Amino acid sequence: MEKLYYSIGEVKEITGIASHVLRYWESEFKLLRPRKDRSGRRMYQKKDLEKIDKIKDLLYRRRFSIAGAKKHLQSETEGDISNRDLFSRIKTELLTIKSDLEKD
Repeated sequence: MEKLYYSIGEVKEITGIASHVLRYWESEFKLLRPRKDRSGRRMYQKKDLEKIDKIKDLLYRRRFSIAGAKKHLQSETEGDISNRDLFSRIKTELLTIKSDLEKD
């Protein structure tokens, strides 16, 4: 059964990344911001684990520097945004065409 939230210790066991490294990555990578409970304990979600795996891949397997990994992740995010804009424009155009066809 998949959990909704994982403690930093559980994330350490799952990912193999030490707790202090996870905390450091939070300070370096804006996309990694786990929730915190009232007492300040980190509560990671599945989406956070996926982000950690992505950062781990960039830094450890692909040998990016921290700065290089940040740039890479930023360019991916910007690409996602431009794709969303493109899809939005295409959708608007298709809806206009549909409306025109329905008038005839």
